[in-house]
Amino acid sequence: MRLLARAAEAVAAFLLAVIFLAFILQIALRYLFDLPVGWTAEISLVAWLWLILWGSAFVLRDEEEIRIDLLLAMFGPRRRRVLVSLGSIAVVLLFALAMPATWDYVTFMKVESSSYLKIRFDWLYSIYLVFAAAVIVRHLWLIVNAVRGREAAESTHIGSL
Repeated sequence: MRLLARAAEAVAAFLLAVIFLAFILQIALRYLFDLPVGWTAEISLVAWLWLILWGSAFVLRDEEEIRIDLLLAMFGPRRRRVLVSLGSIAVVLLFALAMPATWDYVTFMKVESSSYLKIRFDWLYSIYLVFAAAVIVRHLWLIVNAVRGREAAESTHIGSL
């Protein structure tokens, strides 16, 4: 699992490098060569979309997510596990219920493509399906660990699955 975690981090780092290089190239082409191009902005936007969803699905740990946990802090470990379970059940249900419509929408988007690079939108937005599946699996894992009596922060990074 540690190898998978490193691979996920490497993909995120690669996407960040693509964004940076496209940004530098865009500046150089525009201001040094007076050649404004749009494909560099498109690459940056696509890489940003993939970076955010990929990172959230496979790199970000549960304790690194931004959340308001005032209610959790008010309770002991047992009640915290119950609240985590209830919240995770809600997330799993909502994402699972949305998955068929999400699939339909992403596959429908094959009729459109990006302006400059002509990449089909179903390929560009397919990362959301991966993200949604990862969210479901992560929250199912949170439920399993809450039932086992483990705290949420101990168990939700890909390296601990």
